[in-house]
Amino acid sequence: MPVVSSVFDLFKIGVGPSSSHTMGPMKAAARFAGSLREANLLARTARVETRLYGSLALTGKGHATDRAILIGLTGMEPDSLCPDEGERIVHAVRGSGSLALGGTQPLDFDEAHDLLFLQKERLPHHSNGMRFAAFDAAGAELASAIYYSIGGGAIVGESDIARNAPPEGGWDLPFDYHSSAELLAIAEREGLSIAAIAMANERAALDKDEIGARLDAIADAMAACIDRGMRGEGILPGGLQVKRRAPGLHRLLTDKAERALSDPLTVLDWVNLWALAVNEENAAGGRVVTAPTNGAAGIVPAVLRYYQRFTPGASREGVHVFLLTAAAIGSLFKENASISGAEVGCQGEVGVACSMAAAGLTAALGGTPQQIENAAEIGMEHNLGLTCDPVGGLVQVPCIERNAVGAVKALEASRLALIGDGTHRVSLDQVIETMRKTGLDMNERYKETSLGGLAVNVVEC
Repeated sequence: MPVVSSVFDLFKIGVGPSSSHTMGPMKAAARFAGSLREANLLARTARVETRLYGSLALTGKGHATDRAILIGLTGMEPDSLCPDEGERIVHAVRGSGSLALGGTQPLDFDEAHDLLFLQKERLPHHSNGMRFAAFDAAGAELASAIYYSIGGGAIVGESDIARNAPPEGGWDLPFDYHSSAELLAIAEREGLSIAAIAMANERAALDKDEIGARLDAIADAMAACIDRGMRGEGILPGGLQVKRRAPGLHRLLTDKAERALSDPLTVLDWVNLWALAVNEENAAGGRVVTAPTNGAAGIVPAVLRYYQRFTPGASREGVHVFLLTAAAIGSLFKENASISGAEVGCQGEVGVACSMAAAGLTAALGGTPQQIENAAEIGMEHNLGLTCDPVGGLVQVPCIERNAVGAVKALEASRLALIGDGTHRVSLDQVIETMRKTGLDMNERYKETSLGGLAVNVVEC
């Protein structure tokens, strides 16, 4: 049976621009290189071939999948990678035509021949499929493996699927729930908040102090990403000539602080700024936190900073409540639907992030479990059917602005829930199931392939 995802599975520190197309492939490549070492095949390997399928093949170059594979094959993983070090590795491989497999085994690497984008093929279990193979000097295959990047930086091997193993990140818990109805029932029965339930589950694997320290690290990484994004100037990479707007907006808001006295909606400008800053940093390949994905990484940090800056009495404990609650809600989407744009469209990324942020804020502001569930439901209900159609395969248009809109929508969802008593007509479980079915019905062109929507109706130059 599936198990609840950890808060540290929903929130992972990594690099941009995409959790499913950058972080996942990098992790898979590193895992394959590690498996060769464990099988004592590394020294015998003379060539490695990577085949990308489905959405990875169609939008991989815009999402830096090719770069991620090169970095991962050298043994580097996204959670420990410095973006500058990744740039150095890619430059060295492409400049020399050689690669240090697993960080130690030198081999020739012809990118055109050894990294293949099979845009007309798809592996059976997920659109984000990839196959790695190692060959000896005579050309005989030594080993191969298939991995799927299932969203949020998580990967699953085909061998795991064959034996029906759960995806990474889950474990046996004191409070096991698989729907919002079950979560609310536990809260009522035990007299616990959703954050307290999530904390108890985390303590099945970690002590309280370590959980607190890791939550602090996530919040700090989110804050650092906002701050870097507000300083970053220039044009984003990829060829669309998208200009970073966060630094200019930051100067405007800082220089004209008196505007807040006459325009009560200035607070929304700050929320917009923080979301834009994160996603511009993500688009530039910077260090971000999946929340629950890179493409939607700006929403939770922006709403969290809103709580910290505009809420009297905001505290470290409140930040922890926010993150634990948001992850509990995100886990329901991950288990019962998807957080992958390649599987269900952007409703699975920005929609889920909006729902998580709305729930987290409502909890931090003292909302009841019923109000939290209502906020999460509102956040997703009004993102149903959202397509994933990145122009040029880049996580820029419409992704960056979409995060700003999603953050403001999360504020609205929270406020609507807090003025009510938690009773409402549509449940979060019903919305999650609707989202899942909508994703199944959605044409493949609108699921991170750049074959439909804005991606074909906007000229790239």
